[in-house]
Amino acid sequence: MKLLIPFLIATVALSACRGDETIAAYGAEAVTWVLAEVDGTDPDTSLTLQFGEDGLVSGSAPCNRFSAQNTAPYPWFTLTPIAATKRACPDLAQEQQFLTLLQSMTQSEISGTVLILRTEDRREMLFRAED
Repeated sequence: MKLLIPFLIATVALSACRGDETIAAYGAEAVTWVLAEVDGTDPDTSLTLQFGEDGLVSGSAPCNRFSAQNTAPYPWFTLTPIAATKRACPDLAQEQQFLTLLQSMTQSEISGTVLILRTEDRREMLFRAED
């Protein structure tokens, strides 16, 4: 019993130091993810995502670059408010729709070269790893 208590304390202490538990740590880091489908249909626009350490999420939309922080451990997905540059272009309204949808995502799933983000009401954004 005397040896068990220090072992348990060490185990708890080490588990608290695991580091990044966001999607980046599960295979999404160092990959550019390109939006391929929204709710099963072609998005007809360009949107990319990159995942960095400590939950950093950044990317580009048709007009602007954006970034946010994913604050939830994998497989959950919770973004802080998205910050974006302020360039205008003809696709600005569509870009805002996609960023609003991205902000609403609550779950993530990564499998090889496919990344899926979902909402609780079954909306889905499917991304593929860029070649």
